[in-house]
Formats: sequence, C-alpha cells, structure tokens
Amino acid sequence: MLKLSGVDSYYDRSHVLHDFSLEVPDHGILAVLGRNGVGKTTAMKTIMGLTDRATGSITLDDVDLSQATTHERARAGIGYVPQGREIFPDFSIRENILMGCFARPDGVRRIPDLVPHLFPYLQDNLDRPGGVLSGGQQQQLAIARALATDPKVLLLDEPCEGIQPSIVEEIENIILEINKKHGIAVVLVEQNVEFARRACDRFVIVEKGHVAASGTPEDLTREVVHTYLSV
Repeated sequence: MLKLSGVDSYYDRSHVLHDFSLEVPDHGILAVLGRNGVGKTTAMKTIMGLTDRATGSITLDDVDLSQATTHERARAGIGYVPQGREIFPDFSIRENILMGCFARPDGVRRIPDLVPHLFPYLQDNLDRPGGVLSGGQQQQLAIARALATDPKVLLLDEPCEGIQPSIVEEIENIILEINKKHGIAVVLVEQNVEFARRACDRFVIVEKGHVAASGTPEDLTREVVHTYLSV
C-alpha cells in the first residue's frame, strides 16, 4: 500500500533521513518506534511532503507520489494527524472536521459516518469551539478531521502524547477500530511499546535517521527494546 524506498530527507542543509525505507502492511498497522529526536516525525512529514527536500521513492498503491504536493498526497489517500494535533481553536468542532473534506477527491463536504460512533462527544457538541476541548478531546477531533479526508492510510504521530491517562485507552481502542473494523491502514508513531506490540502487524525502529530494526510484534523482544529504545 504505502511504501518508502531509499528516501533521504532534508531541512535546509540538515540531512535528517538517510536511505530510509518502510512498507505499510495492506490494511494493517505499522508502528514506528525510536527514541526522541531520531527522525520519526520527519518521516511522517516526508511522507506528506512537508520537509524542505526529499529524494527517493514514495508510492501509494504503486502510484509515485515523491514529486506530488502535500494536497495531492492527501487527495491520493493519505490522512495525517500531526504531533500536537494542530486543530483550529477558534473554529467549531464541525468546522474543524469539515476542513478535512477539502482533501477528498470527490468533493463531498460532510461529517464522516464514523464520527458519531467513534466520537459521540464531538457529535453531540458540533458547535463548540475546538479550543475549549481537553487535550484528549482535541486529539479525537484531529483524528476525526483526518478521517474526513476519506483516507486509505492514516499517519498518527504520537496520538497519546500529553493525553490524560483515563483517555489514552479510549484513543488506543479507537485506533484499533479504525484499522480492524474499517480497513484503514495506519502508520503509528508511538512511545508505548506495549501498545505498539499489541496493535501492530509490523514495526520499524528509527535510529539517527535510518531504519535500524524491523519485524513483526514477536520480533519486538526485550533485547531489541533495550538496545534501541531504552534511555
């Protein structure tokens, strides 16, 4: 489905990703793990065309997107929930969600059918400003906005970061339902190894801008975690 091959990515003259390759399982979950500052977020931004320059191959369903603009990548079927959520605080919940519809290739502007089921609070409070929501509710809003793009694959950059513990499990279950019940592939940047192990079909570990290890959840052993993820 989504595949990166030999990608190098740059911010100005800073070379951040080096010969970076990954492949998202068809309708599956790929967990992207690594210590802070190793290039995980840059990998997500590179997929969306948000770094200053990138070389190599980025394909979705065998369509080359490496020269596509960010909005073209979104229209091709890549939804993105950035680190920090980046909702519009002065826009209503409804307006925030509908912003995602601009990336739909069919031009439909409506709240996705998934929202009332996955996010009942948002559905019941569509006219509230996004800025008054809690961190967990804003994360749900960012995911709902990404779903409004009608994505084939959803990029989630640390979706549980800074979220109150009582809401973390709820968001984790929402991610699993989006994937398992609705068939949307997920690229999950995650610090919680246990959740990554439980959720993913495959994982990659990033170290100094390159993929240092990869495999199935069974390969994510304590030794691997200690080598690449312990602080």
